[in-house]
Amino acid sequence: MTKRLSHPDYPAFLAALKERILHARTSAVRAVNRELVLLYWDIGRGIVEKQQTAGWGDAVVERLAADLRAAFPNMHGFSLANLWRMRQFFESHSDPDFLAQVARELKDEESDPEKLSQAVRELVASIPWGHQANLLAKLTDPAVRLYYLRATARFGWSRNVLLNQIKAGAYERAVKEKKTHNFPVALPEHLAEQADEMMKSRYNLEFLGIGRAVKERDLEDRLIARLQQFILELGYGFCFVGRQYRLALGRKEYFVDLLFYHRFLKALVAFDLKLGPFEPEHTGKMDFYLNLLNDRERAPDDQPSIGIILCAEKDDVEVEFALRTKANPIGVAEYQLHPRLPAEFKGHLPTARQLADAVREALPPEK
Repeated sequence: MTKRLSHPDYPAFLAALKERILHARTSAVRAVNRELVLLYWDIGRGIVEKQQTAGWGDAVVERLAADLRAAFPNMHGFSLANLWRMRQFFESHSDPDFLAQVARELKDEESDPEKLSQAVRELVASIPWGHQANLLAKLTDPAVRLYYLRATARFGWSRNVLLNQIKAGAYERAVKEKKTHNFPVALPEHLAEQADEMMKSRYNLEFLGIGRAVKERDLEDRLIARLQQFILELGYGFCFVGRQYRLALGRKEYFVDLLFYHRFLKALVAFDLKLGPFEPEHTGKMDFYLNLLNDRERAPDDQPSIGIILCAEKDDVEVEFALRTKANPIGVAEYQLHPRLPAEFKGHLPTARQLADAVREALPPEK
């Protein structure tokens, strides 16, 4: 029987060793994954180059798969389907359109193609092969694929999280859709660009599972109960500070619904939750909160505090007019509690009022 030590330093010593072992195991897995992805890159490149320079046909891929399986019977990944994925993997990431997109994001339009290809190779090497296969299967647009590649590498998304982000349109909400804020006039140029990147046009809160009318406090309660999912939706860099965060001014108290700190912006980010549509007076309240945060909570080396008003719906013109006179950086975004109706169905399905009228007409008249 193993004798248990009672030394007071032992629990801390054991905890430190466990953490070190977990770190080493994670590092080993990442190293193995990197080498595997680079191997698949090289196999895909070899197939493409031989087909382009030596005129090899598609039959060579089938033969190569069989020969590799025979040579390495204990290794997985050399199926015919996977070899075709390797070929597609290299070809799609060496495509001129994709490399041009990389150059645009690097702000280096005249960059050498070999240099760009090497940058892409390093990027994809940091992402597991299972993620790569999902990206290849679902994404064809170079800008969209590059966004999810970079986000997966940066945020450490699991395969399921990546698929959920694709289904939820994270690219469209973070990049493509118009965002409503006054960041360019309220912040220095470099910080305004970072703040714009931090904010989404629309936040997907379907994970809350809300199927009926709720109060603002109920919405806040659910967000806190699912804080990890909410932070994942907000994006990388958000650190939770508190809910109903108290701000005092004289004898009065004011409370910010949700307060976060963004590690890369180095700024407090206040969220105000609204169940209904945006109203112009919401910006005045947020402007007041930001003044208090900057005066009472902002550290000497922090950037100006930022406010985001989350509402059920908004009118962009109304938001623009409401923000014109505000000196503090404020953004207004919608949240989504239920799956959105696909664009092709809009205008073709009856509204709730039309359905109610139809049901009313179908009922027999009262006697």
